Order: sequence, then structure tokens, then C-alpha cells
Amino acid sequence: MSQQASPRGTFLQIAEALKVEIAKDPSMTELPRLADVMRDYGVSRGLALRAFYVLRDEGVAESVPGARWRVIQGSQTVDRRPLVERIAALVEQVGVGSEFPSASTLSAQFGVSRPTVSKALDKLEAAGLLSEGGQGKVRTVRALPSREERSQS
Repeated sequence: MSQQASPRGTFLQIAEALKVEIAKDPSMTELPRLADVMRDYGVSRGLALRAFYVLRDEGVAESVPGARWRVIQGSQTVDRRPLVERIAALVEQVGVGSEFPSASTLSAQFGVSRPTVSKALDKLEAAGLLSEGGQGKVRTVRALPSREERSQS
């Protein structure tokens, strides 16, 4: 039998090599492009993706829109709750009767688009937690979420 490299396990070796790169460079924020991994390791797109999936499953990286992969450094914690739940938690922090941040402010804080935040705010308005907002209108907190609402959001 020839000494050709077997594709079985190759993606694991690539994942390990990428983990070593990440460990060497704590400022690394993104994985190399998929095309670069394919070229550097001489593998197919499928094998390169499997290596990225291993890193995802181990909590080392995550996929982001635009076909890029973000590195999750050990000290970073990623809140994977739905946006509505994260904003509801903010409602609890702000307190009843207080002004609530605008959709633009929340968009920047959570790193999502303003329309996405607006949809989440609409759900919280429908649940009676926030006053109705609109252009130039400041939302206020009407009520705090109950335990059932927090678990169902």
C-alpha cells in the first residue's frame, strides 16, 4: 500500500494545527479563509469545513454571516440566548418606569441590525413589558418579565 495521506482524520489534524495558531496569537479574531485552508493544506472544501466544524463543536470558533469564522478566545463568553431574551434581561436591569434604550443603541450593543432589534422590541411591547415606541418616542419599561415569560421568550 502506498504512503499517500488518508483523508480520514486529516480534518482533525487541520483543526489541531488551527488551534495551535490560535494559541500562539491571542489577538487572532478570525480563522483563515476557507480557500486559504484548502490551499495551505491541499484539501477539499469539505475537509476544510469539517476542521472548522470541529473547532465550532469544541467552542473555539463560531460561524458568522458572510461565510467567515470568528475565533472565541478562552476569556470570551458568548451569550447565545435569543435576542428577545437578552433584551428582556436588559428590561429587568433598567427597571419599571425608566426610559429604555433606542433600537439604534441596542443594535450597536448587541451587534445586530436595527430592524432585527425592532422586531424583538415589538415582541416585548406585545407582551406588555415596554411602552409603544416610534420615531422620536422614547420607550419606557412598563413591567418586568415574569418567570414564565423569561423561560418562553
